[in-house]
Amino acid sequence: MVAFGRPPAAPDENTADRLAREAAEAAELRAHQARPDVVALRVERVRAQVDRLCWAGIVLGLGFTMTNVQHFAAGDAPVWSLPWLAAWLLDPTVSLVLLAILRAEQVTARYRVRTGPWVRRAKWFTLAATYVMNTWASYAAGSLSGIVLHSVPPLVVFVAAEAVTDLRDKLTEAVSAAFTEADRRAPATVHEPRSRTKARRTTFEEYLSAARAAWTPGTTVTPSWVREVTGCSRGLSSRLAATLLREVGGNES
Repeated sequence: MVAFGRPPAAPDENTADRLAREAAEAAELRAHQARPDVVALRVERVRAQVDRLCWAGIVLGLGFTMTNVQHFAAGDAPVWSLPWLAAWLLDPTVSLVLLAILRAEQVTARYRVRTGPWVRRAKWFTLAATYVMNTWASYAAGSLSGIVLHSVPPLVVFVAAEAVTDLRDKLTEAVSAAFTEADRRAPATVHEPRSRTKARRTTFEEYLSAARAAWTPGTTVTPSWVREVTGCSRGLSSRLAATLLREVGGNES
């Protein structure tokens, strides 16, 4: 049986050719994985996951504080009265401003643009207001358990709001570091300027067509012969030789 994910070996492929082919494939895979575009794509995926998780925690935390803030704002107002209904607007007012600031910081951190001091003051003020309104009743009643219970969600929102901005900034630095490292490792040309156009990669069919054109009756088709006439890699020559042997055998019969 053939191992999953590994192409079948050619009929005339010996152990050395197989190992050479696998080494060439592994080197090509590592080269693609180390490309800055691939690294940047992975960092972007991590950044998206971090954003989703942090936003979910922030929204859930603000949702938890909504009832406590409403109770603080409503006071002794009768249920379903106008002051009682209006009290439900206080927490969304503060939360929407906080979410707007965090959303703006998400974009500015992505492009490493620093915001002014009023942005941080507004964020801290909204977080502090949410904390005070959420824990006021517990402090007034002297309930330690209530203080702890109603302090955790606002503090989690505060810490997450501060941490997510720094995390986005560091992830952006990780992308820049990946491109810098790739440029440092790239071999520099002395006499020729770096080409701006990417050379087209020769396909398997083009190599096979070149091998067909070079083959003549009586020629022994081997991987080394295929490499000589086509200039392909060692890992690809075995497949080309096996394919050409099947075609030549069918034509001769």
